[in-house]
Amino acid sequence: MGSADEDGFITLRDRSKDLIISGGSNIYPREVEEVLLQAPGVAEVAVVGEPHAEWGEAVVAFVVLRADAQVCGQAADTNQLESALNAWCLSRIARFKRPKRYVFVGELPKNAYGKVLKRSLRDTLRDALGGSTR
Repeated sequence: MGSADEDGFITLRDRSKDLIISGGSNIYPREVEEVLLQAPGVAEVAVVGEPHAEWGEAVVAFVVLRADAQVCGQAADTNQLESALNAWCLSRIARFKRPKRYVFVGELPKNAYGKVLKRSLRDTLRDALGGSTR
């Protein structure tokens, strides 16, 4: 998916199958990923949509932390990391785009070419919820 400006330049946003629709708004995972990748302590990130009863989908970020990940100069627990990442996102993107949940993992599933397998991440969410995702 992409858009063209008045000069005819095309900007690629994301793959249509990865688009998250939450509360009627389109959220491009790549935009959220780019913000999170700039956060201190984040090595890798992948964003997917999770079914949500009220909003349609909720934004979930799978985060791989750097070995030296810290908050305020000290090792952090999960709640501190989530708070720090929320604050980071809220200062850089719209509130509705920020992840509603963070899943901290040791590594992201990738294919032989190094591409993150978002379907595997959605399957992980589906299995944890006992339901179905797209």
